[in-house]
Amino acid sequence: MKTKGRRKDKVNIVTLGCSKNLVDSEVMLTQLKGNKIDAVHESKKDDANVIIVNTCGFIDNAKQESIDTILRYADAKEEGVIDKLYVTGCLSQRYKDDLEQEIPQVDSFFGTMELPLLLKKFKADYKQELVGERILTTSNHYAYMKIAEGCDRPCSFCAIPLMRGKHVSKSIEQLVLEAKNLAKNGTKELLLIAQDSTYYGLDIYGKRNLAELLKHLSDVEGIDWIRLHYAFPTGFPLDILDVMAERDNICNYLDMPLQHGSTRVLKHMRRGTSREKQEELIQTIREKVPGIALRTTLIAGYPTETQEDFEEMYGFVERSRFERLGIFTYSHEENTHAHNFEDDVPEEVKQQRANAVMELQENISYEINQERIGKEFKVLIDRQESGKYIGRTEFDSPEVDNEVIIESKDNHLRIGDFVNARITDATEFDLYGEVVKA
Repeated sequence: MKTKGRRKDKVNIVTLGCSKNLVDSEVMLTQLKGNKIDAVHESKKDDANVIIVNTCGFIDNAKQESIDTILRYADAKEEGVIDKLYVTGCLSQRYKDDLEQEIPQVDSFFGTMELPLLLKKFKADYKQELVGERILTTSNHYAYMKIAEGCDRPCSFCAIPLMRGKHVSKSIEQLVLEAKNLAKNGTKELLLIAQDSTYYGLDIYGKRNLAELLKHLSDVEGIDWIRLHYAFPTGFPLDILDVMAERDNICNYLDMPLQHGSTRVLKHMRRGTSREKQEELIQTIREKVPGIALRTTLIAGYPTETQEDFEEMYGFVERSRFERLGIFTYSHEENTHAHNFEDDVPEEVKQQRANAVMELQENISYEINQERIGKEFKVLIDRQESGKYIGRTEFDSPEVDNEVIIESKDNHLRIGDFVNARITDATEFDLYGEVVKA
């Protein structure tokens, strides 16, 4: 039996799910360290005696990964490998009562907005003076910036409002302070995220104020790229396109999850738009910001989705020629509006439809990438691995989009630096380049 000494706690934070969860973990890490607590994020060593699992509860696969991770650490606690196990995040927010009964080895469960309560477990206080400061778990040269929390949209399939609550924007002043602190520590790229970024400001300024926020962030010295994610198409504030076109450090990139390309399904999803309106918006965006890279995500196999609906979505993707696209199979989430309907599309059909869209997108991506051969682009170097430097253009977000691969031989590049690169070859999802010497 392991003998417990009076050693000082060491905390390891394990993050599951999306970039929004990652930001929450970074804030948690900053608060713990600000309280003089020894804390790390996803340590490779097994030397932590306290584990905090920041869970995801978005879709079935994410929920299962979260449960498996909790169970793994619950076993470690029973074996005496760790002393304490805490669980926070979306899964904990949504299923706290059930989880407490099913996994009693967990010392405490916390919701998405209960960081002050979690800190009290360490006899620590939430330090207001640390608001706007963050210890990054990514490389310092880029950082996710959460501009709002929660969502007011009524989308039928989505459980986010159940886990994250109503939309709450951060003030422009608070976000500018955060941006300045990040820039001071070497951050060159801000990736703006929210459940619904185009709703930004309505709750605190009485109007959609994303354009104003972009201007203020663009003025922060040291920020070379600002990238916008998770724009909702209904009520899209077109003035952000003017700012994007005017400001060199706002990337010609927009992540706008559209979810479907069938007007009937979009109505059923309660998205407040139609395929025709989405196509008009896409055309407007491309006219106002020529050369913009559009990323979207779609859902295959939503309840009542017919073959005709799918073919309408397929044609929509074929015409729209998105630079970046991802597609998920529908996940039947309890307590959502869509859960009132039968999950009537067989899993194999969902997957076949998703595969067909991705095969189409691969061809589109290949054709778009082939057009980049011979052209020069500004590239941000993210990392070095296997004798190669890996970077990105302004048209690519980390982890989800294309990468630019540059041979290390004869090049001495620094992680986090910008270089000019000429594209020499391309595949469906990667570009190959060589550094253009000044």
